[in-house]
Amino acid sequence: MEKFDKFEKLDRKVEETIHEVETMDKRKFYRNSFVYAAIWALGLNIIIETLGRFSTQGLAGGISFMFHNPVVFLYNTLIIFATLVIASVFKRRLFVFTIAAIFWLAVGIANGVILTQRMTPFTVKDLSNLEDGLTIVTNYLSAPVIILAALGIAAAIGALVLLFIKGPQKKDRVKRKRNLAGVVLVIGFTFLSTSFVIKAGIVETFFGNLAYAYRDYGVVYCFTNTWLNTGISRPSGYSENSILDIFTEKELGDDNAMLLETKDEDMEHPNILFLQLESFIDPSTIKTIELSKDACPNFRRLYSQYSSGELSVPACGAGTANVEFEVLTGLSVKFFGPGEYPYKAVLKEKTGESLAYDLDSIGYTSHAIHNHRAVFYNRNTVFANMGFDTFTSLEYMQNVAKTPKNWAKDNVLTGCINDALDSTEGRDMIYTISVQGHGKYPSEKVIENPEIEVLRAPTEELRWKYEYYVNQIYEMDKFIGELTAELAKRDEPTVLVMYGDHIPAIDITEDDLESGDLYGTQYIIWDNFGMKKDDENLHTYQLAAHVMDMLDMQVGTIFTYQQNHKNSETYLSDLKALGYDMLYGKYYIYGGTNPFEPTNLKMGVKDIKIKEVVKIGDRYYIKGQNFTQYSKVTLDGKTLKTIYLGESVLGLLEEVDPEDAPNMKVSQIENKSKEILSTTE
Repeated sequence: MEKFDKFEKLDRKVEETIHEVETMDKRKFYRNSFVYAAIWALGLNIIIETLGRFSTQGLAGGISFMFHNPVVFLYNTLIIFATLVIASVFKRRLFVFTIAAIFWLAVGIANGVILTQRMTPFTVKDLSNLEDGLTIVTNYLSAPVIILAALGIAAAIGALVLLFIKGPQKKDRVKRKRNLAGVVLVIGFTFLSTSFVIKAGIVETFFGNLAYAYRDYGVVYCFTNTWLNTGISRPSGYSENSILDIFTEKELGDDNAMLLETKDEDMEHPNILFLQLESFIDPSTIKTIELSKDACPNFRRLYSQYSSGELSVPACGAGTANVEFEVLTGLSVKFFGPGEYPYKAVLKEKTGESLAYDLDSIGYTSHAIHNHRAVFYNRNTVFANMGFDTFTSLEYMQNVAKTPKNWAKDNVLTGCINDALDSTEGRDMIYTISVQGHGKYPSEKVIENPEIEVLRAPTEELRWKYEYYVNQIYEMDKFIGELTAELAKRDEPTVLVMYGDHIPAIDITEDDLESGDLYGTQYIIWDNFGMKKDDENLHTYQLAAHVMDMLDMQVGTIFTYQQNHKNSETYLSDLKALGYDMLYGKYYIYGGTNPFEPTNLKMGVKDIKIKEVVKIGDRYYIKGQNFTQYSKVTLDGKTLKTIYLGESVLGLLEEVDPEDAPNMKVSQIENKSKEILSTTE
């Protein structure tokens, strides 16, 4: 009996051991196999897409995307899966797996948070602007939220450190060859799938609108693309001969480099002005709405009277800076990586030939004007690298009226343009970027007594969005009328090129537009000296060359190429090759060296000066000229508490040593980043 009990206990012990081993093997299978990674990849992708669509679709966004676009959803899941399975070749596979999963989750969270504050999704380039982003985080998040976020990040880092130190390691030998082979197969399959979905048109490699691309092609694919696919790819057979052969011997100088014209102050050329109108299209071309009256009578009248045409732009609902880049350089942003902004990349680091540099060679002074922040798209840096002499941003403008959504109204630009023209005796090129028509557009009524009412729209929400938008267009059109009237009075020949940069971000479809083109706006070339009307449909990268052609002017590398080779069979491939050589290559077209140096960009055309520092009672007052609401008194680099009292007076709100009064200066300071843009001498 005693032996029987011993055998029974032994039998139970064996059964328990077998069960434990079986359970352990099953657990290891799920934790360590590719199946486990696939399940996690699926879940992570649902979370990422839900966060990216939360503002429009709520918690159902990720699931909705999965069912409505299953191929795209699974392709994005495959990309995540390919990164997660890499953990299988490490002993600390749980730690590596966790790192990869946290990375994708962080991308999803960052994208979701950013989309609550702006229209452009999260890209890799945002990481290069991380320092600027941290300086303005208090504008978007409350102090308690910031503290909780900081504590959460600290806790996550602590948990990862603990996981690395105390976390499980695979005790038996890692079958690296087998696992590595599996990883290689997964990554290879991911590359093949990428080729397939691109060739099949399931996803695109050019993003005219980042927000729409992230929505249609998935966050993971788009984010990865902004990381891996940047710049202009090296042309096949790139060499000095291949670049120089693009031009004729007549177009090249004796030293086999592109000729740049020298200054000739006696040449008679007009002032050349560009006016890029934010989100401007003729609302009458939107078929799904009905308005109480015409929203842009001035623009439509000028369109019929002066040289004009349809303009193909590289942006849809957003991407102002890329339209700007194309006009100023003559290069297409389609040559660059998807969703890439040259202003945030190559032109932030180095100079590049532009219309400003080219016109400088024949005596022009180049001005940039923008009624928004100077640091937006790095313009305060980029414009120096593009050859501009002055830049008047919002920080240098006075008496700026604002829209209900707090964008500067465009009527302030008329005075700024006149000031720029008056600041020189010679010829001027002025590039003006408007901002009034900018979204987001409110989905509720915010204008109590609108000049224009929307009588019909697909939905109530769209009615209010359109009503806000068309009333901004109406005011922008009034500005166009006022500006052309002012320019007509001037005693010097002037050309004004006006165009919309892209359609508004109101989820417009091809069926909503008469043109059926989401990448189409219109342009007008107005003048005050009787140029012949010459209508032609253009791309934005052809616009400046077309204007130069009409004026019988030929300057610069790209614009000369555009004018003389636009009918060539290799037109676009040669244009792309030139872009590569000028921005990323060996400067063969210039004889081997980049001839362009950054300009000493002057912020504003009006000098800001201190005339005297006056003490009245216990307070100091700074008297001077051309102060704005962005003017702050500084002392030894420290910004003092300043109150704007008018264009000629600033007041100090803190005590200072009387002996320091002579050392006070006035600086123009960008509100969000606190960057000092300029300081009085």
